[in-house]
Amino acid sequence: MAEITQLTRHIESYIDTSSSDEDASLNAIVSLVKTDVLPLRALVTKLEMYLTATDDDIRGRGILLLAEVITRIESKPLDSATIHILVGFFKDRLADWRAVRGALVGCLALIRRKSVLGIVTSSDAKAIAQSFFQYMQVQSLGQYDRKLCFELLDCLLEHYSDMVTTLGDDLIYGICASIDAEMDPECLMLAFHVVESLARLYPDSSGPLASFAKDVFDILEPYFPLRITHPNNGDTHEQRDNLSRSLMIESLKYLTVCSSKYGAERIAKYAKSIWSSIKDTLLKCLGESDFSLNIAPVDGIGFPENEFEMEALSLLQQLIVQNSSLIVSLIIEDDDVNIIFNTIASYEIYDAIPVPEKKKLHAIGRILYITSKTTITSCNAVFESFFSRMMDNLGSSFNNIDSFPNGDTSPSQRVKFGFLYLCIELLAGFRELIVGSEEPELLYAIEHETCCTMLHSFSSSLFNAFGSVLAASADRCPLDPDICIGVKGLQILAMFHSDVFSIQQSIFENILKKLMSIIIEDFNNKILWEAALKALYHIGSFVHKFHESEKAVCYRSLVAEKIVELLFLDDHPVPFSFKVEALSNIGMTGIKNMLTCLQGLRGAVFANLSKVCVRMTHENGGLEDFAVQFVVDIWSQAENCIVFDTLLKEKGLLDALMKAMKLSVGSCSVENQNLIIQKAYSILSSHSNFQLKEVERVLLSPEKYDISLRDEGLISLFASVVIAVCPKTLIPNLRVLVHLFRVVLLRGIVPVAQALGSILNKLVSTSNSAENSSDLTLEEALDIIFDTKIWFSSTDMWQQCNGTSNGKEVTLTDICLGFANDKLLQINVICGLSWIGKGLLLRGHEKIKDITMTFIECLIGTNTALPLMKDSLENTEEQIQDTLVMKSAADAFHVLMSDCEVCLNRKFHATIQPLYKQRFFSSMMPIFLQLITKAYYPLSRSFLYRAFAHILSDTPMVAVLSDAKKLIPVLLDCLSVLTEDIQDKDMLYGLLLVLSGILTDKYGQDAVIENAHIIINCLIKLVDYPHKMLVRETALQCLVALSELPHARVYPMRTQVLRAISKCLDDTKRSVRHEAVKCRQTWASMSSRSLHF
Repeated sequence: MAEITQLTRHIESYIDTSSSDEDASLNAIVSLVKTDVLPLRALVTKLEMYLTATDDDIRGRGILLLAEVITRIESKPLDSATIHILVGFFKDRLADWRAVRGALVGCLALIRRKSVLGIVTSSDAKAIAQSFFQYMQVQSLGQYDRKLCFELLDCLLEHYSDMVTTLGDDLIYGICASIDAEMDPECLMLAFHVVESLARLYPDSSGPLASFAKDVFDILEPYFPLRITHPNNGDTHEQRDNLSRSLMIESLKYLTVCSSKYGAERIAKYAKSIWSSIKDTLLKCLGESDFSLNIAPVDGIGFPENEFEMEALSLLQQLIVQNSSLIVSLIIEDDDVNIIFNTIASYEIYDAIPVPEKKKLHAIGRILYITSKTTITSCNAVFESFFSRMMDNLGSSFNNIDSFPNGDTSPSQRVKFGFLYLCIELLAGFRELIVGSEEPELLYAIEHETCCTMLHSFSSSLFNAFGSVLAASADRCPLDPDICIGVKGLQILAMFHSDVFSIQQSIFENILKKLMSIIIEDFNNKILWEAALKALYHIGSFVHKFHESEKAVCYRSLVAEKIVELLFLDDHPVPFSFKVEALSNIGMTGIKNMLTCLQGLRGAVFANLSKVCVRMTHENGGLEDFAVQFVVDIWSQAENCIVFDTLLKEKGLLDALMKAMKLSVGSCSVENQNLIIQKAYSILSSHSNFQLKEVERVLLSPEKYDISLRDEGLISLFASVVIAVCPKTLIPNLRVLVHLFRVVLLRGIVPVAQALGSILNKLVSTSNSAENSSDLTLEEALDIIFDTKIWFSSTDMWQQCNGTSNGKEVTLTDICLGFANDKLLQINVICGLSWIGKGLLLRGHEKIKDITMTFIECLIGTNTALPLMKDSLENTEEQIQDTLVMKSAADAFHVLMSDCEVCLNRKFHATIQPLYKQRFFSSMMPIFLQLITKAYYPLSRSFLYRAFAHILSDTPMVAVLSDAKKLIPVLLDCLSVLTEDIQDKDMLYGLLLVLSGILTDKYGQDAVIENAHIIINCLIKLVDYPHKMLVRETALQCLVALSELPHARVYPMRTQVLRAISKCLDDTKRSVRHEAVKCRQTWASMSSRSLHF
């Protein structure tokens, strides 16, 4: 009875519009329904008197209450009968104009439900649509209700498109009537999307939409050109720029659809105006070219595209397809295009071109690219008009010389940058035209076209020009755009179909030689070296994909085999890591190249193991037998004491072998993994000092586990196999191995700890013991690791305890907490437990709670001398060790939360529960917030901040946003702490990205507004952070985002921000200066007064 009375109070509180507890009452009712304390049907029965009341206000509030409850239980499954009843109720309420908001909210909530939770049937969705068009007069409603109407129409078109098409003319007429005379920006954006969806629904030019084309045009036409004003009170939520951009993009899309529907003849008379609009859009909206090889695709330069560019170029391509000769003539004869073309003739290097001209160059380049890739007619036309002029401007010095032998070019020649860039855009478009055509007849026809003939004539000149650019740019800034142009030009020139454009074999060979000369000689210029390697990769992949047999032989001889030869050159200066990276990339270009590289690699590894760093790649299929043989060969060589000991002395080589081992084993089947691990176990047991048969029962002396370099290498290599195997692979004598790993872990051998984490992650629990192929269950393994005690004394460092020796018995947890009074041992155990904990966290095991609480105890610290450390003039060795222990405990949370490449990932068959990071964050957040608040000593608080920073940085943003109000103050404190040590610069940047995510997400706005002043103060301190450019750049971007907050919150900070930004205008990094200028303009525009500092 009390429960019913409480429910009645909540309902009455919500119905009463004067009540201030509306949200709380609604949340209470929703909670009752979600937890099944109050079934949904019981709620409907309880609301009956309100849903049918004669008082309009009460009835409207009752219907809205039910609708809001339905909205908030979207994750609760509902049966089809319940959904059908609710649909019938809400669709009928659409006729009740005084209760229309609740009806709209209810219909929208039901339409949006996911299929697995119970959805509206097609027939019910049709009934909603029919009721909507029958009763709703959208333009007579208020702004918010109109917005709901457009959202409902949008959802119906998106989720029930097959159903709504059956409404025919009623659907189109109803949508037109709903949109007509709409003036609100938010509603307009939804309305335009509805029209776009409607156009996709009826693409046929003779379909139902065609008869309404004039009506649709008449309704939309008044919105263009845009004349947008805001009311003085600033109540609108939409910014003018955002709406303008959206409408401009929609207009480009609309023109593209119109051109396809109306046909070439009807569009021809508007062609000049449309071309002019496209040109103006590109010239205004394209920014300065960003020549970055990191984003370069196979074809073209690959600048970051924006929506304006994509839609404008899409429209241009559509027009060229329809009427090639007309549009191309407009482009060729355009005054602006020719002026820009002639202007760039005087510039030899990119940096000499003024910024406005760079933007124009970018626009013309994209136009030429689209024109040359669309039709053979348009390609011929631009080649005849522009390509010949470009080659003439390169000068006779390039046109009249043959390629130099061995891929050399004359370094003394200067080439006009702009023309070479436009050449690349033309070549890239032409190549895409060829590659995109699968018709043999068309390919044969292209071979005899003007563009093909001209390119054949000038191919030698182009090679020399591109090569000269590289030679001339080698002595300049390594980020020089000329590098991008030179490498990309050679790459595209080498990647034309032999069936269409047969580049001379000598030029193809010289291109490969030129790029290989960079690989062999220019490794000190990393940007150039990586660019050349990427170009070789793309060329090799092209040759393999299109079965260019003659070129394939040439490529294998001049590239793949040469790369392999580098591994055998003892005195060659190219670093091993570079050789391995090159080998890996070239091996991925095709099966034959892969086999060449692998066979050469295998021979090099076993000819001189101490001088080769191995990086196995396994993404190409059909190589499992080779991978198995490769791994078995490594273990066979491990039996050779002399070779293996020499191998381990080479710095970094063990890590490379372990990586190769994991990649190879992980790619094998369970059957082959069983063979590999049996081989590995036999060698570990027979060629090491580990007495595996006695590890469970014999006291272990320090001498036995004073591990030699060889034993460390063997057990690390064996751990790599354990890390990579599938859960169903049978690991021999697993119980003994867990005992062994637990003891070896104390030596700080990280791969062993990672192997233990992998074992615990993949073991079957006792409850599923029937599925277990091992002699050990998860619970038994946990007992061995955490409950079996270790004997510790002053003379014997650690021993397995049988209860007969003097000393004390401790567990791993005890050692982690410092009971062994050995700081190095304590740090080793913390590291080991972090990997063990990661394996348990990924599978969602509750033991992770105990492990994390152990780490937290280490962070808090119990040593009374420790908190005084920062105040002492001279740190003792013990105090330094205490600090290292706390740092290890804090960094353990990074191991737990970060995505790991070396173990415990899907590549190595780990068990990973969905949303594990979100759950861990939710459980840890209240604990850390409380501990940080109560921390008495500054040092403990700083390490708590460090640990929590690791958790925040690796938590998905959606989980962080839900608690943004609580987190922002702590996050800012974390940022402040991390600025103190240069070694924390990467962690500082990661945490700053979290803050940036909160600032730019609408769900974080309330928290940001509330904390605006302290956020700005924090960012001001970061804009001149000296140790990492990305921190300064991101801090400035965050300040720009904060300027969008309500004026009253940020204006008082304006002077401080501008003063701080002024320091950044002279930053050594160009990108920081660019962001500083943008930030200053944004904050300065808050007032019309002049800037005075």
